[in-house]
Amino acid sequence: MGKPLPLELRRRVVAYVDEGHGHREAARHFRVSPRFVNNLINLRRQTGSLEARRQGHVGGGKLEPHAEFLRLRLAETGELTLDELCVELEVRGVSVHRSNVGRLLNRLGLSHKKNSTGQRAAAGRRAPGA
Repeated sequence: MGKPLPLELRRRVVAYVDEGHGHREAARHFRVSPRFVNNLINLRRQTGSLEARRQGHVGGGKLEPHAEFLRLRLAETGELTLDELCVELEVRGVSVHRSNVGRLLNRLGLSHKKNSTGQRAAAGRRAPGA
């Protein structure tokens, strides 16, 4: 995701439009897109500010209300696979992919690995000459 343009540039673009220049002309003059100029004018009209809005997702996602449930289930049973957690969430009415459950567990600081040291299980060794 890109960074918002500086506040000083935003002020200059709006001042240029306020002087009576058109949006497209302002876009050409400051080498920005016409859509940026339109959105900037709309932002000022709606909020009274030229500060960029927050980028990204505002909430914690649809699993955030179920985070404590997942924490308790893992504390009760010890080890559950991501697929088993998905099934338990399905019973609660939440349809979610296992990767989303894995990301939530990572955010909560919980490991879904079965090895207590956090290492992946080593590959089995073959007998010599086999």
